[in-house]
Amino acid sequence: MKFPTVTVVLVSAALLVVLWEQTQEKPGPVEASRFSDLRANPAERSVAMDWVVQQIPQLCEDRLDEGNSGQAASECVEEAQARTSACRREIYDRFPSIIASDTVFRDLTLTAMECLVPHPSLVRP
Repeated sequence: MKFPTVTVVLVSAALLVVLWEQTQEKPGPVEASRFSDLRANPAERSVAMDWVVQQIPQLCEDRLDEGNSGQAASECVEEAQARTSACRREIYDRFPSIIASDTVFRDLTLTAMECLVPHPSLVRP
């Protein structure tokens, strides 16, 4: 039986890539101030979407009434987290990859927030 050289090389390369990615520094959380001057410093669509996803707990608190329990808020967060992939696809299909204006950023964030944490009292067309 012949030694599977190609397989060993491919598996080794894959392991090296995984190890390399593990050693890379993870970017910190995105601050809202990042989006203060988009004309001079445009943002990537993925960075804006990451910021919206970070806001999920606050969005759920804002959507729920004061009288609701922590259980309702945690359920809201879980549901929103489950929708992140579908919402990212929707945002990536509808908006440009570089966000260079406040208007586009506003539309992107409002669309993403409504997708992640739908507001039941809003009427949709």
